Amino acid sequence: VQLQASGGGLVQTGGSLRLSCVVSGPTFRRYAMAWFRQPTGKEREFVTAISGSGASTLYEDSVKGRFTISRDNAKNTVYLEMNSLKPEDTAIYYCAARYDAYRREDISYAYWGQGTEVTVSS
Repeated sequence: VQLQASGGGLVQTGGSLRLSCVVSGPTFRRYAMAWFRQPTGKEREFVTAISGSGASTLYEDSVKGRFTISRDNAKNTVYLEMNSLKPEDTAIYYCAARYDAYRREDISYAYWGQGTEVTVSS
């Protein structure tokens, strides 16, 4: 299983970005997908996750109402729509895959993308 994240960039406060993560490998729908982020000098933190079917999602409190995770199992792709961005959202964003149900803990995810950088200017 290989993950390729893209879509990061520089955006002003209040702006929007859409991240994508394409997953290669069979049975994509059996994998829960998640996004994590790591601000410079800080620990990696959970952002959001989605079940294999897409029917269930989980969000970290600080992004609720602003970020939306979704997936297209026909395209083996998971998305992160980020709106109303704030400077504190600045980080490297990573997509991750886990067989079966999603978890909040990064140690639970066996497969990781390379990260895509998001910078929100004030």
